[in-house]
Amino acid sequence: MATLQLHTEKQIWDFLREVTDPEIPVLNIVEMGIARNVDIDESGKVLVKITTTYSGCPAMNAIEKLVHEKLEERGVEDFTVKLDFAETWTTDWMTEEAKVKLKDYGIAPPEKTEEEDDFLKSLSSTKVVPCPFCDSFETELVSQFGSTACKSQYFCNDCDQPFEHFKCI
Repeated sequence: MATLQLHTEKQIWDFLREVTDPEIPVLNIVEMGIARNVDIDESGKVLVKITTTYSGCPAMNAIEKLVHEKLEERGVEDFTVKLDFAETWTTDWMTEEAKVKLKDYGIAPPEKTEEEDDFLKSLSSTKVVPCPFCDSFETELVSQFGSTACKSQYFCNDCDQPFEHFKCI
């Protein structure tokens, strides 16, 4: 008779850190705040709760599938992955490390939603998004939507680079 291999909560979180966002492969679902909770009951059954970033985000089905595949690959035998809508995802759940990775990848990271930067507000009545390539504030919105609904398209007038901005929600 096969024995069920039990995993710790820390191990499950480590496995989840190996699951990257299919639309932004430099970020994993833990640092994005998509993986919200891991519970392991007394029998060893694992429950992973994930939260969708945007309503109707096409990547969520892929992320759910990737979590299933990762847990199976890592030998987790008894688990459930649940889409949890109890809380609305916010870019404030993204770690600071994730925002640095976004910028290094060429995507302007979201700002904090809870506190607006007075300096940025004073520059213009519209949102000023610094260029991830040269840090210039001489940027302009080109389109409310970039390659995905969660990003908008900008252009930097100083370095002549187009770039995307991860929308702040």
